[in-house]
Amino acid sequence: MDMKDALMQMIYEDIGFEDITTNALVPPKLTLKARIISRQNGVVAGMDIAKTIFNEFQIKITKTKFDGNPIKANETVMEFEGNARSILTIERTVLNLIMRMSGIATLTAQLLKKVRQVNKDIIIAGTRKTTPGLQFYEKRAILAGGGDTHRYRLDDCVMIKDNHLMVVGDVSDAVKKAREYVSFTKKVEVEVENEMDALKAVKSGADIVMLDNMIPEEIKNVVSTLKNENIRHNVLLEASGGITPHTIMDYAQTGVDIISLGFITHSASTLDMSLEII
Repeated sequence: MDMKDALMQMIYEDIGFEDITTNALVPPKLTLKARIISRQNGVVAGMDIAKTIFNEFQIKITKTKFDGNPIKANETVMEFEGNARSILTIERTVLNLIMRMSGIATLTAQLLKKVRQVNKDIIIAGTRKTTPGLQFYEKRAILAGGGDTHRYRLDDCVMIKDNHLMVVGDVSDAVKKAREYVSFTKKVEVEVENEMDALKAVKSGADIVMLDNMIPEEIKNVVSTLKNENIRHNVLLEASGGITPHTIMDYAQTGVDIISLGFITHSASTLDMSLEII
């Protein structure tokens, strides 16, 4: 299913057979102008998503912000005009999507600004702890906030996790098997929970090593060991596991390249917006 089909499914799931309130009260040929305004400061996301929906209902956008644009409270995000029934019928679904996406973009931007005070090159990335059915949109929102999507899907790259290692039994063997199976174009990432496995993963040729559920001091020790072995430059190091806005600065100072956290998708607040007739 492509994006347009998925969005239309969301719309028609909400409509059911018809919007009985709008159809009872609003003349079928009435046209009007409306706008979406933000009730909070933040970063906008989901503008292309809204545009796709509006195009399907012949609603013309006359003014819009773009994904990644900063927005202030009471500032207009988008203005449009079209059939009154269509605008009122799709209002809630459009708002729900862009409020959700803008909330994720806003939190991502805030955290990125925070961590780059101590490491100007560090990357903030999402995880696969997303809402089923909304993963694509939530990942797009992370991008709008200046973050990295990490994997969209399981076929994006190899991610050797703890349960894979329980089956295979050894980090080095797991990396070797993965290399033999996938194309050279695919990166291989390994999730480890201790220094010994981190060292094995790097020496086995992993492109990325995720230091999972390790406290900042443990991560600093890994970074130091890799430097002493003169192999730190061979790998990207990613800190992950239970990281929150309250602890993220501790991880930003460990020397890792990437901090990935599910918090920016599963715990982001929506950015409050409303649709007004003008």
